[in-house]
Formats: sequence, C-alpha cells, structure tokens
Amino acid sequence: MRIISGSDIFDNNFNKSIVTVGNFDGVHRGHVELFNRLKKMSSDLCLPSVVVTFEPHPLKVLSPATAPNLITTYNQKVSLIADTGIDCLVVIPFTFEISKMSAEDFVGRVLCGSLGMKHIVIGHDYAFGRDRRGNYETLEQLGAELGFTLEDLEPIGDGKLVFSSSLVRSQLVSGDMDAVSNILGRFYMITGTVVHGREIGHSLGFPTANISTPNELLPPDGVYAVMTMVEGQLIKGACNIGLNPTFEGGSRTIEVFLLDFSDQIYGKEIAVYFVRKLRDVKKFPDIQRLINAIKSDVETTRTILSNIQECMIKPKLLTGTL
Repeated sequence: MRIISGSDIFDNNFNKSIVTVGNFDGVHRGHVELFNRLKKMSSDLCLPSVVVTFEPHPLKVLSPATAPNLITTYNQKVSLIADTGIDCLVVIPFTFEISKMSAEDFVGRVLCGSLGMKHIVIGHDYAFGRDRRGNYETLEQLGAELGFTLEDLEPIGDGKLVFSSSLVRSQLVSGDMDAVSNILGRFYMITGTVVHGREIGHSLGFPTANISTPNELLPPDGVYAVMTMVEGQLIKGACNIGLNPTFEGGSRTIEVFLLDFSDQIYGKEIAVYFVRKLRDVKKFPDIQRLINAIKSDVETTRTILSNIQECMIKPKLLTGTL
C-alpha cells in the first residue's frame, strides 16, 4: 500500500481514483465494509482505491479536553488499513490551518486536484471540512460541478447493532472482549515494549513481560487470555492489568505470562491480542492463594486458546514497529 503524507498531499498524485474519507479509528467492521465497497468500485472502474484520513485525530487539535481515547495508534491503523488491500492511504497532517479549509476547498484541492477523484464513498453519518459542511448534499453539488459521483453507505451492523468507534470504546471499557471482537472483526490489540518491572511474577514462579504501551485505551483491570506476537512468533499467554493489590505500593501495570516461552525479550516490541476476560483483579489474603489463582488462570487460558481462530489475530505485522 502506498502512503502519501506531508506536503505531498497537494501534489498531482493521481489522474483518476476512487476515494473515501474518515478518521477510521479502530478500523472496525463498518470501516472494512466501506473499504470493500471502495475496492469493488476500484476493480469495476479500473482505478486505484484511496483512503484519506487525518493524523492526529482532529479532536486532539480542536478540543483536546473532549477528544476520545483512541482505539488504535497511528501505526496500528495504517497496518489494519493495509491489511484490507487498499491501494493508497493519504494521511492529512491535521492542524488548525487545515481545520479552517472549507469543504469546497478540501474537495477541490486535495480530493480532486491531488487525487483525481472520480467517485467517493462515504459512511452514512460522515462530514468534514470547516463547520462539517462536507456532507452528502455538499458533495452532491460539488460532484455536479467538478465531475465526480458519490454514494452514501447505509449503516453497517449486526441486527439492531450499528458498528461504530464509540461503541467499541464503550464495550472495551466494560471489559466485554467478546462484544469488542464482534464489532472489530478481530481481537483487540495493543503494542508496546517489554520493560523491567518489580519482578513479582518471577518470584512466584510465573515470570511476566511488563509492557510499556503507547495505546491510549486499555481494557479494564483484570486477568485476560491473550495471544501475543513476539519477534514474529505467536505465543499464548495470560495478561494481568492492574495494581497488583496483594503487593502494595505499585502502579498500574500490564504484565503478560507467556506460556511455554522463556526467551529473554527485554527491550523487544510485543503485540498483545485480548481474547477473553477471565476475572477481575483481587487482593488475596496470602501468597499461596495468589499462586493457586494464577495456576487456575493459566489452565483456563490454555483451554480458551486451544481452538483459537488465527483469522481474528490481525494485523500480525505493524508498519514501523513489529
């Protein structure tokens, strides 16, 4: 997948193309359906498929206090979009200056001028440009003037459930990983670097990898069955997120016990895919009861992951990291 960013967004990149525009945080099943429609039109018309997005998220610039915690990092979003088979991703550097650009100017200069847009596919509720004037009606008028066609997809969902990034966030905060996986069409993933911790797991006979992550949105405190990607190898694991209340004085950590794995991975990049929540974090009255609980968690994890669907593990490689 070709990536266009920076000042290149104003170059003459394509004479003709099929385009969609959005933030696409989480790259959930609704987004993927939009991309599939884009690819279908691209194939039918023999034109490149182009996804246009923004970095950072516009609300991070315009209203940081109310901006949502993002489901994916930039690299994760790029990798997930690349996995869908899109030809080109255009990343608009979002600034206050860009926010002042009218919808008409954005369509004329970027979508038509730079990308040669001949057809645009938008989600049912998407709007862009200054004062969010880039809606279906505006685009319909501009299409007649500039020579492109458009279509507005119906809401994508499962029964009465409409897939959205906000729904992913709410389900993730509640810890319902099955619901999150259903909306995303994949297991929720975070990435990070393995760092030194308090070595509590090692002292208990369950050495863990402590993860420092750039992800803004984490599942709630608890113990989870996870899959991990370490140096190109998929490994089963049990993940604990929390304060380790049995051992006082610590900070919130993300620790993964990798099953049947003992390599030294400090400083390595790791991806963690959350399959299911096992239980809440709790304070145990003594160390032995904690050890017994961990043993039980490991056995439950083995059972849950024994028939794992690897098609739900994506992306397996990240742009710019793993």
